[in-house]
Amino acid sequence: MTDTRPPVLDEIDRQLIAALQINARESVAMLARQLGIARTTVTSRLARLEKTKVITGYGVRLGQRVIDGGLQAYVGIKVQPRSGKEVLRRLSAMAQVQQLCAVSGEFDYVAWLRTDSPEQLDQLLDQIGGVDGVDKTTTSIILSSKIDRGQPV
Repeated sequence: MTDTRPPVLDEIDRQLIAALQINARESVAMLARQLGIARTTVTSRLARLEKTKVITGYGVRLGQRVIDGGLQAYVGIKVQPRSGKEVLRRLSAMAQVQQLCAVSGEFDYVAWLRTDSPEQLDQLLDQIGGVDGVDKTTTSIILSSKIDRGQPV
């Protein structure tokens, strides 16, 4: 049986994660100086945070100029009863679906899409609407990003 409780994070863990969200490439030595703790402490905390899946990877966040080269949209998706697994399977195969979240409210899912052009978005929306089990979609095109803090701790 696996433990499904969320890991307990103390203030140092939160500060360490916040520093990595600003610069995931920061050296252990610099993180230790910023937090006022030993390098070995940083190393052991990083290992624990990775082992407990608090940190699941390190990545790159693209600058707005690169992102603006394409088109992004959020799509609310309403699904017919008992069709969620099939819809999820089909949407998972679409490379332009960057993120899919199950949500409460009017829609069952909200998808974040990224395409190269309005024509490609139109085709993708037709594909999503044609998936067996999709009842309704509503699309909002992202005009600009005003605040992006990454994922909060």
